[in-house]
Amino acid sequence: MKHSGVDLWDTFCARLGEARGTLQADGAPTSAFDQAEGARYLSRIVRLGLEMYLEGGDPDFPTFVLPSHETAKLGGDNPDNLYLSATILGDRTYRLTGNIGSAHYLSIGSKANRYAIDGTMASTGELQKEQFRADANGNFTVIAGLEKPKGNEAWLPLAPDSNILQVRQTFLHRAQEHPARFAIERISEGPTFPPPQDPDAIARRMIAAADFVVNSTRMFANWSKLFMAHPNQMRDWGQDMFHKAGGDPAIFYCHGYWTLGPGEMLVIETDVPECEHWNIQVDNWWMESMDYRYVPTCINAGNAVREADGSVRIVLAAENPGIPNWLTTHGHSEGHMLLRWVRAVSHPIPRVRVVRR
Repeated sequence: MKHSGVDLWDTFCARLGEARGTLQADGAPTSAFDQAEGARYLSRIVRLGLEMYLEGGDPDFPTFVLPSHETAKLGGDNPDNLYLSATILGDRTYRLTGNIGSAHYLSIGSKANRYAIDGTMASTGELQKEQFRADANGNFTVIAGLEKPKGNEAWLPLAPDSNILQVRQTFLHRAQEHPARFAIERISEGPTFPPPQDPDAIARRMIAAADFVVNSTRMFANWSKLFMAHPNQMRDWGQDMFHKAGGDPAIFYCHGYWTLGPGEMLVIETDVPECEHWNIQVDNWWMESMDYRYVPTCINAGNAVREADGSVRIVLAAENPGIPNWLTTHGHSEGHMLLRWVRAVSHPIPRVRVVRR
C-alpha cells in the first residue's frame, strides 16, 4: 500500500464525508438545532475514532483510551459510567494491573470489535469486579490471553478474533467516588519498544477510524428509526442486538423513544427488582446523553426517590415540575430513553404515559 500524505488525507476525508448520510437518515430531525447537534456529534465520533484506531491502535503496545466520555458520546453512553478501551490481538498475552477503586460496578470484557466493518462488537470473555482477585488494598493483576495462566492471577479469556478490551465502571455518586486504575502491557513474545512508524500501518488505522465513524453512526441511526416507530414506550427489543454491539452481557437494556409537545411531560413508572445497579437516562436523537455535567439527565439506584411500595416514578419534562426524579428534555422535543438493569433477578418493563402539566 503506497500513499502520499496528500492521497492518504484525501482518502481519509472522502470516507469521513460519507458520514453525512447520518444527518440525512430516515427520521433524523431537520431543525437547525438538531442538525447542528448532529454535525457536532459526527465531529465527536471522529475524535473517538482517531484515539481508538490511530493513536491507540497498536496491539503490541496497547494503552487505555476513552471510547466515550462527557464531550464525545456514542450509542446511548451511560452518564454513570467511565469507559476505557485498549486495542489488543487474540494471539497475544497481556498483563493488566491496577486498583479497583470505589466504583459500584466494574467489569472488563474482551471483544471482537467490528465497528469499522459491520457495527458489531461481540463478547469473547468477561470479568466482573469480584473476579479480579484483588488484594485487601484493592490491587489486582489480570492476565488476558487464550490460555488460563498457571499462576493465581485472574484470567480474562481471549479468542482468536479478540481485538479490543472494554472496561465499564459504574458509579452511584460519580463526583464522590474514585475510579479504578488500569495499566496494560503485552507479555507474550514481541518487540521491546515501538519501531519507527510504518506508513502502511498509519494508513490502515486512519481509514479504520473513518470507517468507524461512518458505520457506527449509521448503525445507531438505524436504531433510532427502529425505536421511534413506537413513541413514548419502553420495550424489550431482544438483548442480542445490544450485546452484539458491545453491551455488557450482565446488563439488560430497555430502550424507548420519547416525543413531547409544548406543556407535555412523560411519566415513567417501574417496579425495581433486586439488582446490583440500575439507572435510566434521556438522550437526544443521535443517542447522546444530555450534558450530565450540568443538567439532570440520569436517575440511578443511588439518587432515586422511591415510592412507598419501593417502585420509582420518573418525570421527563422541559422544566422542573417540582416533583422528585425529574429528567430534563434540555431544549429537545424528541429523543431516546434507556433503562439498564444490572445483574437483576427480573427485568420489569416500565409503564410510560404522556400527561399535561
